[in-house]
Amino acid sequence: MWSTGWVALALLFALALAHWRNREEAIQFTTGYVIELSLSLDNILVMAIIFSYFRVPSEQQHRLLFWGILGALAMRGAMIAGGVALINRFDWVLYVFGAFLVLAGIKMSFSKEEMEPEKNLVLRLARKFFPIAENFHGQKFFTKLNGKFALTPLALVLLLIETTDLIFAVDSVPAVFSVTRKAFIIFTSNVFAILGLRSMYFLLAGAIGYFRYLKTGLSVVLVFIGAKMLIAPHGEQRSWYQKEIKTTDSLLIVAVILSASIALSIIAARHKKK
Repeated sequence: MWSTGWVALALLFALALAHWRNREEAIQFTTGYVIELSLSLDNILVMAIIFSYFRVPSEQQHRLLFWGILGALAMRGAMIAGGVALINRFDWVLYVFGAFLVLAGIKMSFSKEEMEPEKNLVLRLARKFFPIAENFHGQKFFTKLNGKFALTPLALVLLLIETTDLIFAVDSVPAVFSVTRKAFIIFTSNVFAILGLRSMYFLLAGAIGYFRYLKTGLSVVLVFIGAKMLIAPHGEQRSWYQKEIKTTDSLLIVAVILSASIALSIIAARHKKK
């Protein structure tokens, strides 16, 4: 119900944009929202691995996701502001983003979902400079250990969630620049996707393993978005190979790719069960 509510709220916001601003911005927001929400699905799987690795009690996961989402909003806001300023000054940065997304999509299709939290640089620095309590202390992130300030395992998990979200944002934020350069549209599409991530996690965390072809679909989406940025005309001069793909066409293509990957995953899961 919460997941449905967040999606409905995003659609209502798109309708409000169409009414108060214009139809093109509403389509841009919807496309950016779908891209961000789809790329967040891979983030959900990583969070499930983190919670399982640290054996985080289910009652503490809500608190971690709440603070994780607040941190993600702040980080993405800063990244979007920096990205918009950079692109407005240097048009050619969009080609760099496009090439990066194509490479990221290819890498995603061949990567395995393996994670070794103990090798995370932020966690290693935290363990080096702060004492770490062995057990959870309720919902506390900080505690006292032998009279000294110490971090709880809950704080370590939060640090890991924030750093992994930063890594995912490096892919997802540039992807929305393929739709629009308007900071307001980019930020709001990110906000609605992230706000719904908490309820989406509890909806899909237990079942996302059945979507075996979802990662392939996400990698194809990244490659398509990157290619779109590479062939799109940036600046005043247009080359022969450059072509503008309409936002409505982009939204349709992304939706078809994701729907096909999910449908194939469900068919494969049913066939395996039989």
